[in-house]
Amino acid sequence: MRAPYGIGPLAPVVLAVRGAALLLALVALARTAVQGLAEPGLALVFGLLVAAGELARRGAAAGEREPAPLAAAGALAYALLGDSAGRPTTHGALQVIAVVVVAQALAAVPRGACGRRTDADRAARRTLTVGFAAVCFQPLYASGQAERWFGDGPWFPLFPLTVLALTALCDAVLAALLARSAARAGGPGALPPYASLLVDEVRALAGTGVAIGATGVVTALGVAVAGPWAPAVLCGPLLLTQVSARRYTAVRTTCGQTMASLARATEIAGYTPPGHARRVAALATAVGRELGLTGPRLTVLEHAALMHDIGQLSLLDPVVGGATARLPAAEQRRIALLGGAVVRRTGAGPEVAAVVERQADPYREQPLAARIVRTVNAYDDLCGESVGGPLRALEQLRLGTGHDHQPQVVEALGRVLARGGLTPAGAG
Repeated sequence: MRAPYGIGPLAPVVLAVRGAALLLALVALARTAVQGLAEPGLALVFGLLVAAGELARRGAAAGEREPAPLAAAGALAYALLGDSAGRPTTHGALQVIAVVVVAQALAAVPRGACGRRTDADRAARRTLTVGFAAVCFQPLYASGQAERWFGDGPWFPLFPLTVLALTALCDAVLAALLARSAARAGGPGALPPYASLLVDEVRALAGTGVAIGATGVVTALGVAVAGPWAPAVLCGPLLLTQVSARRYTAVRTTCGQTMASLARATEIAGYTPPGHARRVAALATAVGRELGLTGPRLTVLEHAALMHDIGQLSLLDPVVGGATARLPAAEQRRIALLGGAVVRRTGAGPEVAAVVERQADPYREQPLAARIVRTVNAYDDLCGESVGGPLRALEQLRLGTGHDHQPQVVEALGRVLARGGLTPAGAG
């Protein structure tokens, strides 16, 4: 079993990120304290914008990737700000970092007073990514190099957009590092591959990340023309986007909870062992990551794995141990089709239902998600039958690669289990 979070082998990554952010913040605060605050009016406007965005995190749904998009957009806008009402600004990169750090700290005070925990990793990420954007933009703009490269015409917005793209990539790299470090022990394959996490983060930029980046750039350009009152107008659409995204996330969370509850119906009725659906879902998700599934495809796999046995409720008598892998192929397909019909009525989506329906087909005719569910379900059934431990269960799966299980899926399962210590599936 891996060590708990904070003392495990990957904890130095978290410490390095937090330490770098703390060092950068101290340098920025010291420099700003010594040299004084340039353009305090602009600093106050953007500081309030960041603090208000952090305070608006209240009510964020669990698992929301960016619970404070307004704060992120305001911080990026200040980092990419070169002019205000036609006059060049002089605040510099270190003042940008100092203002963002102070705004985050001020917003943390009422949150702490209400008993809500401050996310130190997210604060460190924001400090480093905003610092990256400011260091890339401010010196080149102040020296005139950016104007010589891009001109002073319609091509100039390419400069902040380029900096924004590099900043987004930097943030994705940091987010994937922290997500991998935060993966706890407690099940096979608890440590997902870094490449899969990075792909997840990069793909997530196509959602709220685009709205945040666009608002940051447009706000900076708006202040350059209209002055410090522009953020009050230009950040309004992002607030509406935040409300819509939060409602969508809440609906998805509710749908996931509904499926988890339905998955327990087979356990309560005595058709499957306690914890079987949860074990299969957790292990199938880890195998999916191992095989390169990300984003929505991984979510479909997880939901299908949770619901894969719901068709057993149609049986008059429960299968011994819930091990459908031992049933005749025709009976397995009948149960799978009935399960798919139930899933279609839950609102889980046709993709999830299709995976449940096809989990009993020959693997060469199945989509990848159905192959994973079939193999992981068979592994958990074999472990429950005490066939000789996980290694013996894997051996039996390998013997079935001619017809029942795809070799690549079985090998991916073996790698995931090896990282988890090849512990047998437990009850509950």
